[in-house]
Amino acid sequence: QVQPVESGGGLVQTGGSLRLSCAASGRTFSTYNMGWFRQTPEKEREFVAAITTHGLTTYYADSVKGRFTISRDNAKNTVLLQMNDLKPEDAAVYYCAAGTSFRRTTPGGYNYWGQGTQVAVSS
Repeated sequence: QVQPVESGGGLVQTGGSLRLSCAASGRTFSTYNMGWFRQTPEKEREFVAAITTHGLTTYYADSVKGRFTISRDNAKNTVLLQMNDLKPEDAAVYYCAAGTSFRRTTPGGYNYWGQGTQVAVSS
């Protein structure tokens, strides 16, 4: 099992950057795909980015492609989400998740979830 814990959220101006970090406990971190999702009160939880077990393949939602970068360090049990050129529509609670399914871009493909970190973007 792994237990993701997110950090790094906050308030940023439009066009600014934030880096979210997810630290996952457990000795088997490198066997899990890791994903970032986000949710607002108005929307269902939506996919943002994902990375496979050893970082060879990454996936991005069209809305963040070219602005966000996901990476991982298996030696540190950490996955990062670098968010650049932030827009008001990026504001949400961001969740880190771990899973082993081939469904890497849907919430159903993940078994373990963090508590979330809030990202706010001022216009």
